[in-house]
Amino acid sequence: MADHLDRATGTIESVNVGLPRAVQVNGHEVLTAIWKSPVAGRVPLRGVNLRGDDQADREVHGGPDKAVYAYAAEDTETWEAELGQPLGPGTFGENLTTRGIPVSEAVIGERWAVGSALLEVSQPRLPCFKLGLRMGDPRFPKRFAAAGRPGAYLRVIREGDIGASDTVRIVSRPAHAVTSALVSRAILREPALLARALQAIELPPELRMDGGAGGALRALTREDRGPGAARRPALPAVKMAPWSGAQAHWLPSSSRRSPSRWRPGRRAPTRRAGASSHSRSRARWCTRRCRSQP
Repeated sequence: MADHLDRATGTIESVNVGLPRAVQVNGHEVLTAIWKSPVAGRVPLRGVNLRGDDQADREVHGGPDKAVYAYAAEDTETWEAELGQPLGPGTFGENLTTRGIPVSEAVIGERWAVGSALLEVSQPRLPCFKLGLRMGDPRFPKRFAAAGRPGAYLRVIREGDIGASDTVRIVSRPAHAVTSALVSRAILREPALLARALQAIELPPELRMDGGAGGALRALTREDRGPGAARRPALPAVKMAPWSGAQAHWLPSSSRRSPSRWRPGRRAPTRRAGASSHSRSRARWCTRRCRSQP
């Protein structure tokens, strides 16, 4: 196994970062940091962000379990062929554009040595309406989910510096063989796979809630808003006419969370019950929104 992993290498084609920007949606301002651009040189990875990178809404993006998003250049090239247009690195909001590593087939919990940093695969990307904004196509999140190329989020085990042309070396891999793509399929399309997906004990708690095979699915698709709904102020709803009358929930800039103080080696902060149910309801909305496209 160790010899096999020693040969499991790829490279970083591009390191991409971006800060939140305001996007107008039907006359309303939505904050998003999905636009990422390549940067040159060594980029420090500290806490839960690369230098120069941030997330607009830490309720559903960023944090210890979504510190870095990786996407394979080969998958981007497949999209270029399917869409008939050039895309390039950072198009899918990824921080690391890789080559030679099948990112979507990465095993949950496997660890990557990249530059001087050590990262661990934590979960797939579950697309929300902001990916549709980035691609200029409100139907794209559903298409992305169906394609089975979700990429992978990674948590930071050891801080370090990362740059283009760095080698990506897989240094360990759990035996359960549950991949990022399988977890994505289980949550978004094939609930029969949930029991298999939950064999990956390295998944974040919010995807393993209730301790049963249906927990992750209920977290994203149940119709109630959770026990914290009565205590939570309602978020403003934005009517998006071009998107078949869907409603997008968004956080104003004044509600945006400050950068996390979490660092590798420290226990990840425990979310309050209200915040957790809010996060689940937003994730559930994103999933339902992507499923509801005609």
